[in-house]
Amino acid sequence: MTQTPIPRLVVTLGIPTTVSMLVTNIYNMADTYFVSKLGTSASGAVGVVFGLMAIIQAIGFMFGHGAGSIISRKLGEKDRESASRFASTSFFYSLAVGILFAIFGLIFVEPLMRLLGSTDTILPFAKDYGIFILLAAPLMVTSFVMNNILRYEGKAALAMIGLGIGGILNIFGDWLLVVKVGMGVEGAGISTAVSQMVSFLILLAMFLTGRTASRFSPRCISREKGDLLWILQTGFPSLVRQGLASISTMMLNGQAGVYGDAAVAAMAIVNRICNLIFSVGIGIGQGFQPVSAFNYGAKQYHRVRSAFFFTLGAAEVLLGCIALIGLFLSSALIGFFREDPQVIMIGTAALRAQLIALFFLPLSLCSNMLFQSIGKSGTASFLAALRSGILFIPTILILPEFIGLAGVELAQTAADIAAFFISLPFVVRFFHKLPDSDPIQI
Repeated sequence: MTQTPIPRLVVTLGIPTTVSMLVTNIYNMADTYFVSKLGTSASGAVGVVFGLMAIIQAIGFMFGHGAGSIISRKLGEKDRESASRFASTSFFYSLAVGILFAIFGLIFVEPLMRLLGSTDTILPFAKDYGIFILLAAPLMVTSFVMNNILRYEGKAALAMIGLGIGGILNIFGDWLLVVKVGMGVEGAGISTAVSQMVSFLILLAMFLTGRTASRFSPRCISREKGDLLWILQTGFPSLVRQGLASISTMMLNGQAGVYGDAAVAAMAIVNRICNLIFSVGIGIGQGFQPVSAFNYGAKQYHRVRSAFFFTLGAAEVLLGCIALIGLFLSSALIGFFREDPQVIMIGTAALRAQLIALFFLPLSLCSNMLFQSIGKSGTASFLAALRSGILFIPTILILPEFIGLAGVELAQTAADIAAFFISLPFVVRFFHKLPDSDPIQI
């Protein structure tokens, strides 16, 4: 972490993470593809339940990023005992929260689906799909925790194995249960739940077989409230980022629902495509986070600076190239998921707008990950709240009032561009104050 050249280190950690994110999003898109064949309302249900999955992911990322960032800094200080304490605390508390979430979600499944933006016609499909996601919630939460701890330990390849196998299994399961067996939306839900269970078991095996620096044990759970609060505080930006993503999805579905199920289905497809592309930026950024956290803990500040600007440049080039290609293929991409002229028309306009915003995304993304990795959770939480919360929520409420459906299509783009200009001064100020040379050389 302190000796390997920065470009090679970030790429080595970023590629497995990017692959993991891509696989996760690809098998989510597989749900969209197979379920969309059942009709426009069924396709809209995938977008509704996506908000539910974002909540589950938010919980897992809060515990996983919170513990992972601390663990990485502790390992940079050569304190393996504390690393295991934070890993165990995060794992077992997140499991308990996941179980509680599943119980309450199943009890109130219908109002939950309506809250997530389900219309009357979408509701039956959303319930059938969402029940299985809720059953798998404890495993999904803890899988996100383990995945992030592995990344922060510099073992992103191990995390990729667990997520990759689960993702491939889900794609096969969708084809088998939805297409061949004819189980419809329920088949997609069962396939996702089973794949999450397999990923959970594979990731857990990494910790139980001694392949990690930290370990899980009930005896290692911290009895100090301060440790749990530190995990939650450090991971809070992730909760904000992912939690607001869920809220924004609910609001987007609600605003799109005014224009019918076709609009909900179109925006659901656009969200899945953009999340697939966004996962490339997330993957690169998450390759940067352990490098930043470890070297900040080791007081190797020049490496923190180098890693940030290398990551920013790489993300800008990759996302920019993807955006240019996507602009020419927008209609074909939407049509691949749903051959409905109205869905294609709405989705194409929204997708092109969000692709343009990709040129502004890397800076806001990298700045958020920088401040979270070094423990500046207040700044990180604020920056995390910009894209899907502080900026998006008023935008999705105001724009449709003036320009109708186009406001729904353009809301995320407007929020992303504004987030770029707000994030920029935070980054400039941070690097201006960061020492040019390290006080301690290793």
